[in-house]
Amino acid sequence: MTNEIPKIQKNGWSFFFSLLIILIAFIIFFILGIVAEDANEGSGVFQIIFCIIGIVITIILLTGLFIVEPNVAVVLLLFGKYKGTEKTSGFRWANPFYTKKKISLRSRNFDSQKIKVNDKNGNPIEISSVIVWKVKNTAQAFFDVDSYIDYVHIQTESALRHLATSYAYDNSEGEEISLRSSIDEVSESLKKEIQERVNPAGVVIEEARINHLAYAQEIAQAMLKRQQAEAIIAARQKIVEGAVSMVDMALTKLKEQGVVELDEERKAVMVSNLMVVLCSDRETQPIVNTGSLY
Repeated sequence: MTNEIPKIQKNGWSFFFSLLIILIAFIIFFILGIVAEDANEGSGVFQIIFCIIGIVITIILLTGLFIVEPNVAVVLLLFGKYKGTEKTSGFRWANPFYTKKKISLRSRNFDSQKIKVNDKNGNPIEISSVIVWKVKNTAQAFFDVDSYIDYVHIQTESALRHLATSYAYDNSEGEEISLRSSIDEVSESLKKEIQERVNPAGVVIEEARINHLAYAQEIAQAMLKRQQAEAIIAARQKIVEGAVSMVDMALTKLKEQGVVELDEERKAVMVSNLMVVLCSDRETQPIVNTGSLY
C-alpha cells in the first residue's frame, strides 16, 4: 500500500513576479551585450552567453508554475519516484522537473448496469445500484491499481452480485431481511461490502443504494400471480378473523340481553348464515323463512 505524502508547494505568484523581473533583466542585459559587441568593447560576447544561459534557466523555472483547482489534487513525480501530493488550491510552484498528474477529489456518481443473478432462493432477478464515491488517498489511486475508475466499477458489480445471492427477493419464506422490503439494511450492507473491496484503490464510498429490482422476465408473470395469491390469502385471513369476532360478539350479546334462547343447532345455523354474509365477496340477498326451522 502506497502512503500519501502531503506536500505544500511554494506560492506561485511570488515566484512568477520574481522570475518575470529576472527574465526582463536578462533580456535587457542581453540587448546591452549585443550593443557592446557591436561597439567592439570585447566584453559583449561573455555578457551575451551569460544572458542566454540565464534566460534559459529562468524559462525552465517558469515551467514549474501550475494551478490547483478546488477539490483537485496534483500528484508530483520526480523521474518516476513519488514525491508527494499537493491539495492546496491556487497558483503554485514546484520543481520544474516534477511530473504533475491531476486527480479529482470531487464526489462522483456511478449507475451500474442491470445484471441478472439468482437470489438466495434461486429465483432469477434483475438488479442494479447507484453509488456515490470519491478519491481519498491519491497515492493508492494512482500507484496501487491500474485504473481506479474501472476498479470501482468492477468491484461494485461484484459486490452487487454477492449481495443479491445473500438475500431473498422478498420475505415470503419467512426471511427477516429481504431485498424488496429491507431497502435501508440492504443498502447499508452493500455500502460496507463495496467499501471493503475498493479500499486498495484509496476510494471512499459515500452512499450506495439499489435503484432497480425486479424478477427476471421469464418468471415475472408467475411471481406476480404468486404475490397476488398471497395478498388474497392475507386479506381473506383478516376477513375471517373479523367475521369470527363479530359472530362471537353477536351470540354473546343475544345471550346476555336475553333477546332469544338458541339451542346448539340454531346457533350453528346462525353462525353459518352470518359467516356467509360477512365473508362473501358479493352482495347477499336476504331470504325470509316463514315456516319452522324443522
